[in-house]
Amino acid sequence: MTYLFIILYAITLINFALSERVKKFIWLLSFQGLLLFGIVFFSLNKKIDLVNLIFILAETIVVKAIVIPWFLDRIRKRNNLKQKHEPSVPVFFSITMVAVVLLLSFTLSGYLVNQKIHTRYLPIALVSVSFGMYFIIIHKNIFSHVVGYLIIENGIFLFSLAVGSVMPMMVNLAILLDVLFGVILLGIFINHIGDTFNSVEVAKLSNLKD
Repeated sequence: MTYLFIILYAITLINFALSERVKKFIWLLSFQGLLLFGIVFFSLNKKIDLVNLIFILAETIVVKAIVIPWFLDRIRKRNNLKQKHEPSVPVFFSITMVAVVLLLSFTLSGYLVNQKIHTRYLPIALVSVSFGMYFIIIHKNIFSHVVGYLIIENGIFLFSLAVGSVMPMMVNLAILLDVLFGVILLGIFINHIGDTFNSVEVAKLSNLKD
């Protein structure tokens, strides 16, 4: 069952490459949160104690699938972000990039043999982090940069499942705080840019003066 969720997660990354609308980005992030919830439930329910399991499950379903998408949707509505945000590179190139990184990641993970590392998570975690950085690079909109940051964070979360099973509470507490502070600060930043320039395009930042 875990592999099914991992495959669906990979499909969401491809959909990020295909999509141009802000609302679709938010929906995909929420869906990724649900998929991470499923991955945690089916992979850790018998490997860690109940308290840590409940904490991680609550983090994924409440924060990743509900709170953060709701917060981003409020930002979208406040700044009237309804237009398409077209990437600076062709969609075909983005899809090819995801496929190549996914293939390389699965190939590299095949050489990692360690009882403390769950190699099933490493390929998709690496792809998520790589694609998140790529997503930020190809988009000029600040809101899209926040989305890319959250894709990277989801990849880091998958890395924690792969190598952080020894101290799951500490690892996920650090990630949770990172997400909350990061999104809140970026949300405030976006709102101030929108209020000042009536736009959230990165190019508008060149108008800032000391």
